[in-house]
Amino acid sequence: MGYLQGDKPISITKLLAMHAEREKITMLTAYDSTMSALLNRCGVEVILVGDSLGNVIQGHSSTTPVTVEQMVYHTECVARANTRAFLISDLPFASYGDPIQALDSAAELMRAGADMVKLEGGDWQADIIQYLVERSVPVCAHLGLLPQSVHLLGGYKVQGKSKDAASHMLEQALTCQAAGAQMLVLEAIPSSLGERITEGLHIPTIGIGAGPDCSGQVLVLQDMLGISPGKPPKFVKNFMDGHQSIEAAIKAYVREVKSGKFPGLEHGFAG
Repeated sequence: MGYLQGDKPISITKLLAMHAEREKITMLTAYDSTMSALLNRCGVEVILVGDSLGNVIQGHSSTTPVTVEQMVYHTECVARANTRAFLISDLPFASYGDPIQALDSAAELMRAGADMVKLEGGDWQADIIQYLVERSVPVCAHLGLLPQSVHLLGGYKVQGKSKDAASHMLEQALTCQAAGAQMLVLEAIPSSLGERITEGLHIPTIGIGAGPDCSGQVLVLQDMLGISPGKPPKFVKNFMDGHQSIEAAIKAYVREVKSGKFPGLEHGFAG
């Protein structure tokens, strides 16, 4: 198993090879050095410094208040304790409205320790993705439910449910890949669409409520530990159930993603 092969830092080349070999990729969020060190010890391959910190750290109802300065701070905290995992940081709301602004924002996150930046949106972001990649900034795209667009979408709703919407999302995914994106997060879409997009791409897909057939899975750390306030989304499993420590819960998450046990059918959406 890839996550047991020593302490050599994980690169995008390694992640692409895992995808080609159909080895599942494990990803979790972290926002501080303590959790970063713990995720490394537990064998998590990718750490996401998500703008979800707006919800779980700052107490906002959405991610839109998060700034580049705040993302840089939390990326620096995570990077200091990161010894092996591949580190991705979110470009926050309104920080990549044009290619120049996107490069400035991405450069700050890369200098803070990110190995890759993530941005939300599909074909309308192709020029920005290409601009960043041509300037040596690796990019992860994000399709499906877009938290930064929650006000436009009218809430946290499953995306891509109709035949036309599903076909359009596949087209968007292919466009992002052609523009140079090396990874794609798929959030809150039918499991069948997650499988369809994954099979149609040569880059890894990371699912969060996108079914078991994605190349890997990601959850917000506080969600999978069962400590986020309110009702958890359908795609979340509380890994603290049956475990006596956070470390044991995270190791269980890694095992279940690797084996294909998580996500189960009960964590997915019909299309």
